[in-house]
Amino acid sequence: MASSPRGFFRELLETVLIALVLSQVLRVFIVETIVVDGRSMEPTLHNGERLLINKFIYRFRLPQTGDIIAFRYPYDPRRDFIKRVIAHQGQTVEIRQGRVYIDGVPRDEPYIANAGRSDYPLTRIHQGAIFVLGDNRPDSEDSRFPEVGQVPLANIKGVVFARSWPLRRLAWLSR
Repeated sequence: MASSPRGFFRELLETVLIALVLSQVLRVFIVETIVVDGRSMEPTLHNGERLLINKFIYRFRLPQTGDIIAFRYPYDPRRDFIKRVIAHQGQTVEIRQGRVYIDGVPRDEPYIANAGRSDYPLTRIHQGAIFVLGDNRPDSEDSRFPEVGQVPLANIKGVVFARSWPLRRLAWLSR
C-alpha cells in the first residue's frame, strides 16, 4: 500500500529535523571543524587547511605535552587559536636561544622547522593552565606573549586529531 504524499513529506521533515539536531549535538559536544588561519603551525599545519577537533576527550583527561589544541583567544573569545601544548600546570618552562626547557630538561621537538632565537624567562605554569607554542616560532603569537599568556584550561575547545582538507593532505594527526 502506497503512502500518501502528506505522509511522505512528514517523514521527510522528521528525518531532516533529526539529522539537524544530531549534527548540532555532534558539533557542540563531540567534533568541530576549524580552519587554520596563518603560518604559526608550519610545517605541521598550513594556512587554509581544515582540521577536526575532538571536543570530548578533555572531559576524561587533561591536555598532554605535544597535543595540538584549539582554544579561545583569551582577549577575544570569538577568535580561535591552534597551538601545541608545551608545558602544563606545575611545570616550569624556559626558552634560551630558541631551545625549550621543561623543568630544566631540553625538549626534543622534531616537528620544528624554525625555532628562532627567542628567549623566555623561567616561569612556572599556574594551576588550571597550560603553556602553548606554535611550531613556526618566529611567526607565532603564543604563550610567550602577554596577549595570549598561559592558556586557562577552560579556554580549550579540544585536541586536533585530523586534517580533513585539502584531500591531498588528509591525515590523522598525532603528537
